[in-house]
Amino acid sequence: MAQEIELKRGLRDVYLDTTKSSNVIGDIGRLIYRGYDIHDLAEHSTFEETVYLLIHSQLPTRKQLDAFDAQLRAARALPVPILEIIDKIKTAHPMDVLRTTVSALSTFTDDTDDTSHDAALRKGIELTAKAPSIVAAHHRIRTNQPVIDPDLSLNHAGNFLYMLLGEKPDEDTNRLMDKDFIVHLDHGSNASSFAARVTASTMADIHACVVSGIATLKGPLHGGAAEGVMKMALEIGDESNVEAYLGQRRANRERIMGFGHAVYKAEDPRARHLREGSRLLAEKAGDPKWFSILSKVEEQMRPYAERGICVNVDFWSGSVYFLLGIPEDLFVSIFALARIPGYVVQVLEQQERNILIRPLMQYTGAMDLEYVPIDQRG
Repeated sequence: MAQEIELKRGLRDVYLDTTKSSNVIGDIGRLIYRGYDIHDLAEHSTFEETVYLLIHSQLPTRKQLDAFDAQLRAARALPVPILEIIDKIKTAHPMDVLRTTVSALSTFTDDTDDTSHDAALRKGIELTAKAPSIVAAHHRIRTNQPVIDPDLSLNHAGNFLYMLLGEKPDEDTNRLMDKDFIVHLDHGSNASSFAARVTASTMADIHACVVSGIATLKGPLHGGAAEGVMKMALEIGDESNVEAYLGQRRANRERIMGFGHAVYKAEDPRARHLREGSRLLAEKAGDPKWFSILSKVEEQMRPYAERGICVNVDFWSGSVYFLLGIPEDLFVSIFALARIPGYVVQVLEQQERNILIRPLMQYTGAMDLEYVPIDQRG
């Protein structure tokens, strides 16, 4: 008698290990980094400080933060051959460029195959610093604009916006991008972090692990959702069209982008911070149209919250990027910039007590077929 196997498709509700980095409490909509609530970190911390927290398991002193921040700033510049690679593949999707150049950066280290904790941490910090330079340089090159060198006087978020858009952001815009990076930094065993962990479990180097994460993040069921939200808003076009648009989508049994989450059954706790940022940006730009459309969509979708279909972070992050004048195909790349240090943290955690991640598959195919030589096949 065949053994009865309980399948957990998609590994849903399967715990593969323990973690101390982030805790996603889906039923009540909470997100915790190293014991600290995301609301406190988003409102009071900085990206650099939060990355330090995740890496070192505690908030830094001023001296420790200054040293870590200086390390990040010093690592921003890209080798000339990397800029040449970006130029050669400039017509590719930004996520493909980011994935390719992160992989190429592994050849610019003297210890590519060193998977020790110290080596992985050092190279992970360098990737965190260089990834925004990659995304910004690619956008400048593909739009025939000069590449902008990093500005060491600016923080991580502000420097990215400066290198991308060519203007130093004001304090409010800088803080909003910093907050966006914070809320996207880590999120439990999501698909891309899991991919990075699987790669780490083979004892591959940190660049390979981050490439795995970036490649997985590109998919529209993961990082690509923010881009889909703004496409939806552009299709709606005007607040007066929202109700009819949503009705048609529901009639066609089509997904409403920016709602629902694999874990959260209450409102995504990250969404509120970008909702307010979107409102402020719309007011500053004198262009409330998109915020009004999305607010109306959120209002119309509110009854579905009882079924666990609530607004998620992608719903508002896309509008923030759009209002900043960032092209839609860069939205998921910005997500990746925030998540790369999260991958590094998860890889370091995997390395602490590593075991090869190797789940089983239930075979349901044919058995005991007779091999027929090719000349006898009809």
